[in-house]
Amino acid sequence: MKAKKGQVRVITGNAVGAYGAMVCRPEVVAAYPITPQSEIAELLSQFKADGVLDAEYVEVEGENSAMNVVLAASIAGARVFTATSSYGLVFMYDALQETSGFRAPVVMVNANRETPGIHAVSSGQQDMISARDTGWVQIVVENDQEILDQTIMAYRLAEDYDIQLPVMVNYDGFYLSYLAEAVEIPNIEDVDEFLAPLKQQPERQKLVPGVSIGCGTHGMEMGYVEARYKHCMALERVKNKVDEIDKAFGDYFGRSYGGQIEEYRTEGAEIIVLASGSAAGTVRTVVDTKREEGVKVGMVKLRLFRPFPAERLIKALKGKKAIGVIDRSLCFGWKYGPICMELKTLAVNIGAIPILSYIDGLANLDINVPHIERVIDEVNAAAQGKPYQEVTWIPMEE
Repeated sequence: MKAKKGQVRVITGNAVGAYGAMVCRPEVVAAYPITPQSEIAELLSQFKADGVLDAEYVEVEGENSAMNVVLAASIAGARVFTATSSYGLVFMYDALQETSGFRAPVVMVNANRETPGIHAVSSGQQDMISARDTGWVQIVVENDQEILDQTIMAYRLAEDYDIQLPVMVNYDGFYLSYLAEAVEIPNIEDVDEFLAPLKQQPERQKLVPGVSIGCGTHGMEMGYVEARYKHCMALERVKNKVDEIDKAFGDYFGRSYGGQIEEYRTEGAEIIVLASGSAAGTVRTVVDTKREEGVKVGMVKLRLFRPFPAERLIKALKGKKAIGVIDRSLCFGWKYGPICMELKTLAVNIGAIPILSYIDGLANLDINVPHIERVIDEVNAAAQGKPYQEVTWIPMEE
Protein backbone atom coordinates (compact mmCIF):
# COMPACT_ATOMS: atom_id res chain seq x y z
CA MET A 1 0.00 0.00 0.00
CA LYS A 2 1.21 3.49 -0.86
CA ALA A 3 0.48 6.80 0.85
CA LYS A 4 -1.77 9.28 -0.95
CA LYS A 5 -0.27 12.37 -2.51
CA GLY A 6 0.17 15.03 0.15
CA GLN A 7 -0.26 18.78 -0.10
CA VAL A 8 2.63 20.58 -1.79
CA ARG A 9 3.51 23.96 -0.31
CA VAL A 10 6.43 26.35 -0.70
CA ILE A 11 7.59 26.94 2.88
CA THR A 12 10.77 27.55 4.85
CA GLY A 13 12.82 24.84 6.51
CA ASN A 14 11.62 26.04 9.89
CA ALA A 15 8.00 25.78 8.80
CA VAL A 16 8.77 22.28 7.54
CA GLY A 17 10.08 21.40 11.01
CA ALA A 18 6.81 22.58 12.56
CA TYR A 19 4.67 20.69 10.04
CA GLY A 20 6.83 17.59 10.49
CA ALA A 21 6.09 17.63 14.19
CA MET A 22 2.39 18.44 13.76
CA VAL A 23 1.62 15.51 11.42
CA CYS A 24 3.10 13.12 14.00
CA ARG A 25 0.52 14.22 16.60
CA PRO A 26 2.75 15.04 19.60
CA GLU A 27 0.83 15.26 22.86
CA VAL A 28 3.21 17.66 24.59
CA VAL A 29 5.28 20.43 22.99
CA ALA A 30 7.69 22.77 24.77
CA ALA A 31 10.04 25.04 22.87
CA TYR A 32 11.76 28.36 23.44
CA PRO A 33 12.44 30.65 20.46
CA ILE A 34 16.05 31.26 19.44
CA THR A 35 17.55 32.40 16.14
CA PRO A 36 17.32 30.77 13.63
CA GLN A 37 14.80 28.27 15.04
CA SER A 38 12.19 30.73 16.40
CA GLU A 39 9.72 30.20 13.56
CA ILE A 40 9.17 26.60 14.66
CA ALA A 41 8.10 27.61 18.16
CA GLU A 42 5.89 30.36 16.76
CA LEU A 43 4.18 28.12 14.20
CA LEU A 44 3.52 25.30 16.66
CA SER A 45 1.96 27.84 19.01
CA GLN A 46 -0.18 29.08 16.12
CA PHE A 47 -1.17 25.50 15.21
CA LYS A 48 -2.27 25.01 18.81
CA ALA A 49 -4.29 28.25 18.80
CA ASP A 50 -5.95 27.32 15.49
CA GLY A 51 -6.89 23.86 16.73
CA VAL A 52 -4.71 22.13 14.16
CA LEU A 53 -2.38 20.77 16.83
CA ASP A 54 -4.10 18.85 19.63
CA ALA A 55 -1.32 19.03 22.19
CA GLU A 56 -0.39 20.56 25.50
CA TYR A 57 1.83 23.51 24.54
CA VAL A 58 3.99 24.53 27.51
CA GLU A 59 5.40 28.06 27.47
CA VAL A 60 8.79 27.91 29.17
CA GLU A 61 11.36 30.47 30.28
CA GLY A 62 14.29 28.85 28.50
CA GLU A 63 15.64 25.86 26.65
CA ASN A 64 16.71 23.96 29.75
CA SER A 65 13.13 24.07 30.97
CA ALA A 66 11.86 23.02 27.54
CA MET A 67 13.95 19.84 27.57
CA ASN A 68 12.98 19.03 31.15
CA VAL A 69 9.29 19.45 30.31
CA VAL A 70 9.39 17.09 27.32
CA LEU A 71 11.58 14.65 29.26
CA ALA A 72 9.05 14.44 32.10
CA ALA A 73 6.13 14.15 29.68
CA SER A 74 7.91 11.41 27.73
CA ILE A 75 8.61 9.44 30.89
CA ALA A 76 4.89 9.72 31.65
CA GLY A 77 4.15 8.09 28.28
CA ALA A 78 3.44 11.07 26.00
CA ARG A 79 4.74 11.63 22.48
CA VAL A 80 6.72 14.87 22.68
CA PHE A 81 8.54 17.43 20.55
CA THR A 82 10.90 20.34 20.97
CA ALA A 83 13.27 22.43 18.86
CA THR A 84 16.34 24.55 19.50
CA SER A 85 19.61 25.92 18.14
CA SER A 86 23.14 26.82 19.25
CA TYR A 87 23.09 28.59 22.63
CA GLY A 88 19.77 26.87 23.34
CA LEU A 89 21.31 23.44 22.80
CA VAL A 90 24.19 24.39 25.07
CA PHE A 91 21.78 25.71 27.72
CA MET A 92 19.98 22.36 27.85
CA TYR A 93 23.20 20.31 27.90
CA ASP A 94 22.62 18.74 31.32
CA ALA A 95 19.02 17.92 30.38
CA LEU A 96 20.19 16.36 27.11
CA GLN A 97 22.18 13.83 29.10
CA GLU A 98 19.33 13.25 31.53
CA THR A 99 17.00 12.57 28.61
CA SER A 100 19.24 9.99 26.97
CA GLY A 101 20.14 8.43 30.31
CA PHE A 102 16.44 7.98 31.08
CA ARG A 103 16.05 6.36 27.62
CA ALA A 104 13.25 8.83 26.84
CA PRO A 105 12.16 8.81 23.15
CA VAL A 106 12.17 12.58 22.72
CA VAL A 107 12.31 14.00 19.18
CA MET A 108 13.96 17.38 18.66
CA VAL A 109 15.01 19.39 15.62
CA ASN A 110 18.11 21.55 15.86
CA ALA A 111 18.83 24.40 13.45
CA ASN A 112 22.62 24.24 13.33
CA ARG A 113 24.36 27.45 14.38
CA GLU A 114 27.74 28.42 15.79
CA THR A 115 28.03 28.09 19.58
CA PRO A 116 29.26 30.34 22.43
CA GLY A 117 32.89 31.34 22.73
CA ILE A 118 32.80 33.87 19.94
CA HIS A 119 29.31 35.32 19.56
CA ALA A 120 28.17 34.32 16.08
CA VAL A 121 24.59 34.49 14.88
CA SER A 122 25.53 32.42 11.87
CA SER A 123 25.48 28.94 10.38
CA GLY A 124 27.83 26.16 11.42
CA GLN A 125 27.54 22.64 12.81
CA GLN A 126 29.47 23.29 16.03
CA ASP A 127 26.37 22.92 18.21
CA MET A 128 25.74 19.41 16.86
CA ILE A 129 29.39 18.50 17.42
CA SER A 130 29.32 19.79 21.00
CA ALA A 131 26.46 17.39 21.78
CA ARG A 132 27.89 14.26 20.14
CA ASP A 133 28.66 12.51 23.44
CA THR A 134 25.32 13.18 25.12
CA GLY A 135 23.94 9.77 24.13
CA TRP A 136 21.43 11.09 21.57
CA VAL A 137 20.89 9.70 18.10
CA GLN A 138 21.92 12.47 15.69
CA ILE A 139 20.88 12.74 12.05
CA VAL A 140 21.92 15.46 9.57
CA VAL A 141 19.65 16.37 6.65
CA GLU A 142 20.26 18.11 3.35
CA ASN A 143 17.09 19.94 2.29
CA ASP A 144 13.61 21.01 3.41
CA GLN A 145 11.81 17.84 2.30
CA GLU A 146 14.30 15.74 4.21
CA ILE A 147 13.65 17.78 7.38
CA LEU A 148 10.00 16.79 7.26
CA ASP A 149 10.53 13.18 6.23
CA GLN A 150 13.28 12.60 8.75
CA THR A 151 11.18 14.05 11.58
CA ILE A 152 8.52 11.44 10.85
CA MET A 153 11.15 8.70 10.68
CA ALA A 154 12.65 9.99 13.93
CA TYR A 155 9.48 9.10 15.86
CA ARG A 156 9.43 5.60 14.40
CA LEU A 157 13.07 5.23 15.48
CA ALA A 158 12.95 6.87 18.92
CA GLU A 159 9.80 5.04 20.05
CA ASP A 160 10.87 1.64 18.74
CA TYR A 161 10.84 -0.78 21.67
CA ASP A 162 14.36 -1.99 20.84
CA ILE A 163 15.74 1.57 20.74
CA GLN A 164 13.95 3.97 23.14
CA LEU A 165 16.43 6.81 22.73
CA PRO A 166 16.05 10.53 21.97
CA VAL A 167 16.64 11.61 18.36
CA MET A 168 18.01 14.96 17.19
CA VAL A 169 17.35 16.00 13.58
CA ASN A 170 19.95 18.59 12.52
CA TYR A 171 19.69 21.00 9.58
CA ASP A 172 21.86 23.96 8.58
CA GLY A 173 20.54 27.13 10.15
CA PHE A 174 20.26 30.25 7.97
CA TYR A 175 20.65 28.08 4.86
CA LEU A 176 17.73 25.69 5.31
CA SER A 177 15.91 27.41 8.17
CA TYR A 178 14.98 30.39 5.99
CA LEU A 179 15.12 28.68 2.58
CA ALA A 180 11.69 28.28 0.99
CA GLU A 181 11.29 25.17 -1.15
CA ALA A 182 8.40 23.14 -2.50
CA VAL A 183 7.67 20.44 0.08
CA GLU A 184 5.09 17.67 0.08
CA ILE A 185 3.34 17.54 3.44
CA PRO A 186 1.91 14.03 3.98
CA ASN A 187 -1.66 13.48 5.09
CA ILE A 188 -1.86 12.98 8.84
CA GLU A 189 -3.76 9.72 8.31
CA ASP A 190 -0.87 8.38 6.23
CA VAL A 191 1.62 9.37 8.92
CA ASP A 192 -0.60 7.58 11.44
CA GLU A 193 -0.37 4.48 9.26
CA PHE A 194 3.42 4.73 8.98
CA LEU A 195 3.78 5.05 12.75
CA ALA A 196 1.14 2.40 13.49
CA PRO A 197 3.69 -0.46 13.92
CA LEU A 198 4.79 1.26 17.14
CA LYS A 199 1.41 0.43 18.67
CA GLN A 200 1.95 -3.27 17.99
CA GLN A 201 5.12 -3.38 20.11
CA PRO A 202 5.31 -4.08 23.85
CA GLU A 203 4.41 -1.03 25.90
CA ARG A 204 7.51 0.82 27.08
CA GLN A 205 8.17 1.49 30.73
CA LYS A 206 6.52 4.71 31.86
CA LEU A 207 5.58 6.62 34.97
CA VAL A 208 2.26 5.50 36.47
CA PRO A 209 0.93 6.94 39.76
CA GLY A 210 1.38 4.46 42.57
CA VAL A 211 3.76 2.22 40.62
CA SER A 212 7.48 2.29 41.38
CA ILE A 213 9.86 3.15 38.52
CA GLY A 214 13.58 3.90 38.53
CA CYS A 215 14.22 7.11 36.60
CA GLY A 216 17.10 9.37 37.47
CA THR A 217 18.06 7.30 40.47
CA HIS A 218 21.66 7.30 41.64
CA GLY A 219 23.65 4.79 39.62
CA MET A 220 26.16 2.84 41.68
CA GLU A 221 28.82 0.40 40.56
CA MET A 222 27.46 -2.44 38.38
CA GLY A 223 23.99 -0.91 38.14
CA TYR A 224 25.49 2.16 36.49
CA VAL A 225 27.72 0.07 34.23
CA GLU A 226 24.80 -2.09 33.10
CA ALA A 227 22.66 0.96 32.26
CA ARG A 228 25.48 2.50 30.22
CA TYR A 229 26.17 -0.80 28.46
CA LYS A 230 22.53 -1.20 27.46
CA HIS A 231 22.46 2.42 26.24
CA CYS A 232 25.51 1.81 24.02
CA MET A 233 24.06 -1.44 22.69
CA ALA A 234 20.83 0.37 21.82
CA LEU A 235 22.85 2.93 19.86
CA GLU A 236 24.48 0.08 17.93
CA ARG A 237 21.03 -1.27 17.07
CA VAL A 238 20.09 2.17 15.74
CA LYS A 239 22.30 1.69 12.65
CA ASN A 240 20.39 -1.14 11.00
CA LYS A 241 17.10 0.27 12.28
CA VAL A 242 17.75 3.56 10.45
CA ASP A 243 18.25 1.64 7.20
CA GLU A 244 15.08 -0.41 7.78
CA ILE A 245 12.95 2.64 8.58
CA ASP A 246 14.28 4.56 5.58
CA LYS A 247 13.36 1.65 3.28
CA ALA A 248 9.90 1.38 4.83
CA PHE A 249 9.42 5.13 4.39
CA GLY A 250 10.50 4.90 0.75
CA ASP A 251 8.16 2.00 0.06
CA TYR A 252 5.21 3.88 1.57
CA PHE A 253 5.81 7.55 0.70
CA GLY A 254 7.99 7.13 -2.39
CA ARG A 255 11.01 9.02 -1.00
CA SER A 256 14.12 7.49 0.57
CA TYR A 257 17.55 8.75 1.51
CA GLY A 258 19.87 5.77 1.77
CA GLY A 259 19.52 5.27 5.51
CA GLN A 260 22.73 5.90 7.43
CA ILE A 261 24.58 7.29 4.42
CA GLU A 262 23.77 8.16 0.83
CA GLU A 263 26.14 7.06 -1.90
CA TYR A 264 26.20 9.14 -5.07
CA ARG A 265 28.11 7.91 -8.12
CA THR A 266 30.44 5.85 -5.93
CA GLU A 267 30.37 2.88 -8.28
CA GLY A 268 33.52 3.05 -10.35
CA ALA A 269 34.76 6.07 -8.43
CA GLU A 270 38.41 6.23 -7.39
CA ILE A 271 38.07 9.21 -5.05
CA ILE A 272 35.27 10.26 -2.70
CA VAL A 273 34.10 13.51 -1.13
CA LEU A 274 32.44 12.93 2.25
CA ALA A 275 29.99 15.73 3.09
CA SER A 276 26.93 16.40 5.24
CA GLY A 277 24.03 18.82 5.45
CA SER A 278 23.06 21.38 2.81
CA ALA A 279 26.55 21.33 1.24
CA ALA A 280 25.83 17.84 -0.12
CA GLY A 281 23.64 19.28 -2.87
CA THR A 282 26.45 21.47 -4.18
CA VAL A 283 28.92 18.58 -3.92
CA ARG A 284 26.56 16.43 -5.97
CA THR A 285 26.46 19.07 -8.73
CA VAL A 286 30.24 19.42 -8.87
CA VAL A 287 30.68 15.64 -8.90
CA ASP A 288 28.53 15.52 -12.04
CA THR A 289 30.65 18.19 -13.71
CA LYS A 290 33.92 16.49 -12.80
CA ARG A 291 32.62 13.15 -14.04
CA GLU A 292 31.98 14.73 -17.41
CA GLU A 293 35.63 15.89 -17.35
CA GLY A 294 36.76 12.30 -16.78
CA VAL A 295 37.50 12.52 -13.04
CA LYS A 296 36.33 9.34 -11.30
CA VAL A 297 34.81 11.00 -8.25
CA GLY A 298 31.78 10.16 -6.13
CA MET A 299 30.12 11.51 -3.01
CA VAL A 300 29.11 9.95 0.28
CA LYS A 301 26.60 11.99 2.27
CA LEU A 302 26.76 11.38 6.01
CA ARG A 303 23.21 11.29 7.40
CA LEU A 304 23.67 9.37 10.65
CA PHE A 305 26.28 11.12 12.77
CA ARG A 306 25.55 9.36 16.07
CA PRO A 307 25.99 6.47 16.21
CA PHE A 308 28.78 6.80 13.66
CA PRO A 309 27.94 4.53 10.68
CA ALA A 310 31.31 2.76 10.62
CA GLU A 311 30.23 -0.41 8.84
CA ARG A 312 28.40 1.38 6.03
CA LEU A 313 31.30 3.80 5.53
CA ILE A 314 33.88 1.01 5.38
CA LYS A 315 31.83 -0.77 2.72
CA ALA A 316 31.39 2.42 0.68
CA LEU A 317 34.99 3.62 0.92
CA LYS A 318 37.05 0.43 0.82
CA GLY A 319 39.08 0.20 -2.36
CA LYS A 320 39.06 3.93 -3.08
CA LYS A 321 42.35 5.77 -3.66
CA ALA A 322 41.74 8.97 -1.64
CA ILE A 323 39.03 10.71 0.37
CA GLY A 324 38.30 14.38 1.03
CA VAL A 325 36.17 15.24 4.07
CA ILE A 326 34.37 18.58 4.35
CA ASP A 327 33.64 19.69 7.93
CA ARG A 328 31.50 22.69 8.86
CA SER A 329 32.81 22.60 12.40
CA LEU A 330 35.99 22.25 14.46
CA CYS A 331 37.44 19.56 16.67
CA PHE A 332 39.34 21.55 19.27
CA GLY A 333 42.53 19.76 20.23
CA TRP A 334 42.77 17.89 16.93
CA LYS A 335 43.93 19.45 13.68
CA TYR A 336 41.37 17.56 11.62
CA GLY A 337 37.68 18.37 11.33
CA PRO A 338 35.43 16.27 13.59
CA ILE A 339 33.94 14.04 10.89
CA CYS A 340 37.36 13.58 9.32
CA MET A 341 38.84 12.68 12.70
CA GLU A 342 36.20 9.98 13.19
CA LEU A 343 36.67 8.67 9.67
CA LYS A 344 40.40 8.30 10.31
CA THR A 345 39.63 5.78 13.04
CA LEU A 346 38.40 3.50 10.23
CA ALA A 347 41.62 3.80 8.22
CA VAL A 348 42.79 0.31 9.21
CA ASN A 349 39.63 -1.07 7.57
CA ILE A 350 39.46 1.30 4.60
CA GLY A 351 43.11 1.06 3.66
CA ALA A 352 46.25 3.17 3.84
CA ILE A 353 45.02 5.93 1.56
CA PRO A 354 45.18 9.73 1.80
CA ILE A 355 42.33 11.23 3.85
CA LEU A 356 42.30 15.01 3.45
CA SER A 357 40.50 17.26 5.93
CA TYR A 358 38.81 20.49 4.76
CA ILE A 359 37.39 23.09 7.16
CA ASP A 360 34.83 25.26 5.36
CA GLY A 361 31.49 27.00 5.75
CA LEU A 362 32.02 28.34 9.28
CA ALA A 363 30.06 31.41 10.44
CA ASN A 364 27.75 31.62 7.40
CA LEU A 365 30.54 31.34 4.84
CA ASP A 366 29.45 29.48 1.74
CA ILE A 367 30.72 26.07 0.72
CA ASN A 368 30.58 26.94 -2.96
CA VAL A 369 31.38 25.37 -6.32
CA PRO A 370 35.00 26.67 -6.55
CA HIS A 371 35.69 25.32 -3.05
CA ILE A 372 34.43 21.86 -3.93
CA GLU A 373 36.27 21.88 -7.25
CA ARG A 374 39.44 22.58 -5.29
CA VAL A 375 38.70 19.71 -2.90
CA ILE A 376 38.19 17.27 -5.76
CA ASP A 377 41.28 18.44 -7.66
CA GLU A 378 43.51 18.11 -4.58
CA VAL A 379 42.09 14.74 -3.54
CA ASN A 380 42.53 13.49 -7.10
CA ALA A 381 46.16 14.63 -7.09
CA ALA A 382 46.73 12.88 -3.75
CA ALA A 383 45.25 9.69 -5.22
CA GLN A 384 47.91 9.85 -7.93
CA GLY A 385 50.70 9.96 -5.35
CA LYS A 386 51.36 13.70 -5.43
CA PRO A 387 52.17 15.63 -2.22
CA TYR A 388 49.14 16.92 -0.35
CA GLN A 389 48.19 19.04 2.65
CA GLU A 390 46.46 17.03 5.39
CA VAL A 391 44.30 19.86 6.71
CA THR A 392 43.09 22.88 4.77
CA TRP A 393 41.10 25.80 6.15
CA ILE A 394 39.68 26.87 2.82
CA PRO A 395 38.55 30.42 3.78
CA MET A 396 42.04 31.17 5.17
CA GLU A 397 43.72 30.28 1.88
CA GLU A 398 41.53 32.05 -0.65
